[in-house]
Amino acid sequence: MTDEQKIEEILTRGVAEVIDTKNLRERLLSGKKLRIKLGIDPTSPNLHLGRAVSLLKLRDFQDLGHQIILLVGNATGVIGDTSDKEAERPMLTHDDIEKNLETYKQQAGKILNMDKVEVVYNADWLNDLGYQEIGEHADQFSLHEFIARDNIKKRLDAGKRVSLREVLYPLMQGYDSVHLQADIEVGGTDQRFNLLAGRSLQEHFDQRPQDILMVNLINGIDGRKMSSSWGNTINLMDNAREMGEKVMNISDDVIEEFFIHCTRVPLSDVQNICAMDDPREQKIKLAQEIIILYYDTNIAKTESEYLRKKFIEKKVVADELESVAVTNGMTLVELLVETGAATSKGDARRKIEQNGVAIDGVKITDTVYTLTKEQNSSILSCGKKFTRKIIL
Repeated sequence: MTDEQKIEEILTRGVAEVIDTKNLRERLLSGKKLRIKLGIDPTSPNLHLGRAVSLLKLRDFQDLGHQIILLVGNATGVIGDTSDKEAERPMLTHDDIEKNLETYKQQAGKILNMDKVEVVYNADWLNDLGYQEIGEHADQFSLHEFIARDNIKKRLDAGKRVSLREVLYPLMQGYDSVHLQADIEVGGTDQRFNLLAGRSLQEHFDQRPQDILMVNLINGIDGRKMSSSWGNTINLMDNAREMGEKVMNISDDVIEEFFIHCTRVPLSDVQNICAMDDPREQKIKLAQEIIILYYDTNIAKTESEYLRKKFIEKKVVADELESVAVTNGMTLVELLVETGAATSKGDARRKIEQNGVAIDGVKITDTVYTLTKEQNSSILSCGKKFTRKIIL
């Protein structure tokens, strides 16, 4: 893929809006190294796939040689952004913020080459501002502009409280762009007002206004917008198995959306995958691609095999079962009694004779069957509800 094709994909894949497209395309084609900013407030200890949509955009820009600025909002996080909230977000303490951001670099490093990323903390400059500077920044905006935003208007119309503190947030995010001299800012569609504030303040300070690239928001595993507040997230720090099983629980109608936003599978391949008849197979492929991004190919292959057994073949997976330790030479009758699958040896024999007992899916009808080392890690089942992993 040529650089021009890569630029076109950056401007379109998973993108809701660009301000402005013509100018940004020209800047990207010029070959100039641009300063590209993404701000993340540490309101939760975990980054999730919804956050990663923007991080993947940063990686696309990084691959083209641009300077990535990862802004950790240890000042804005205290104030709290309610752009996507139906109620006032409570203020966080500095201790909360410091605790939450402990692993942010590590998590972002799953996507970005952190050796080449400029990591900054906006408390370093925002906390030094006084009323004179804040008043100058606030003078660039009207109160009407703030309360005209959809979520703020809905809250006011419903008689809900809107604190003056919330008015400060766009000023803070906007001034971040001034301080960092950002050429481009990436953010979700819920950030539109805050992103535009950066352009306004840059113009006030005689800087060239940043271009804006807004990505779509994705839904979580419960169908609502993915949000740490709702606990419906697939986190970057989840282990590979957790990631895979959560992917299997997303709604069928967002599979393509996840491929577009959360992977870098070529779009032509995405169309072919989403044309598969079985949505479960589509999700297994999706889970595999996501796990490749955050772990590696070998782990992804192992987990996709696990998901296929569990969700398609409906086989019991031994790793998830309670295990029972037995000795070499123990009879099956003795094992059924010891594990509580049978109330007595006579009950155990009846269960065996009635084809109610199986090892690894094979019915055992011999009432004097003896266990050997070959049965290590095998799955014992008795009836529909009793299954155990055998450890010899």
